Amino acid sequence: MDERERHALGMANRRAVLGEAYVDAAAAAATPLTAEFQDLITRYAWGEVWSRPGLPHDTRRLLTVAMLIALNREGELRLHLKAALEHGVPAEALKEVILQSAIYCGVPAANAAFHLASALLADREA
Repeated sequence: MDERERHALGMANRRAVLGEAYVDAAAAAATPLTAEFQDLITRYAWGEVWSRPGLPHDTRRLLTVAMLIALNREGELRLHLKAALEHGVPAEALKEVILQSAIYCGVPAANAAFHLASALLADREA
């Protein structure tokens, strides 16, 4: 696959996982400083890794949530939790990932993730 095809596949995956509105806003917000980074993550994160056939998107979503909890990346965690909920990942599955993270990442990390997930779920219900 050439780089244009990889980028197109990456954009399709990125839109499928994060939603049209988020991807459109991220693309519009690209600057001369960040444009090459946006291209890089679109081609490699979304065009290479997220397109691999070995794991379905729902599994990749849960793995991403767990890793973001472990790394304490609140902004990215919020983005991926919200996207997971919007794309049909059950809150129960997210709860299990957060509980598992309490053991392997620490109680404070899981506590922060539960607060974030709870706020997102409350926003969805409002």
